[in-house]
Amino acid sequence: MSCGQMSSGIQASLAGRYATALFEIARDTKSIDTVEASLAKLRAGLDESAELARLTTSPLVSRGEALKAVAALGDALALDPTTRNFIGVLAENRRLGQLATVIKTFRLLAAHHRGETTAEVTSAHPLADDQVDALKQALRQRLGREVAVDLSVDPGLLGGLVVRIGSQMIDSSIKTRLNALAHAMKG
Repeated sequence: MSCGQMSSGIQASLAGRYATALFEIARDTKSIDTVEASLAKLRAGLDESAELARLTTSPLVSRGEALKAVAALGDALALDPTTRNFIGVLAENRRLGQLATVIKTFRLLAAHHRGETTAEVTSAHPLADDQVDALKQALRQRLGREVAVDLSVDPGLLGGLVVRIGSQMIDSSIKTRLNALAHAMKG
């Protein structure tokens, strides 16, 4: 996929337009890695904090409350200034609900910019750093190029992994194996 095709496809969504704007600012200020690290902290916060998840999804949170909360969040997570400003804009525009999708899309843009392929990896439990490194190495050997991983957790998988690279999916989850076994037993 060319950069133009990827960009026009991403910009078709609201979150894509926000992610593209953030990426262009980060690229122009040579801070892609810094912004990506801040977004990773936000992603972890969304996964771990019910309060942060509520802030981004509840229509009951006022614009003023959201602005105060993201300012405090920027301090608590030591986010870089570009990311702080960006989440402030999302809060001001009442678009914090787009944050998770913006983070994911930014990672795709950054990986594409570096010439990497991005693998979306869903696991039943958070992966340790050494597991992530081993997974990246296995994917690199399989694909013959660098691979960035976008990690998410779905306890419903019970165990194993689901890896999606573009339209290709590798499903080694226990849930899928159990479903296949149950289907086979029904005959």
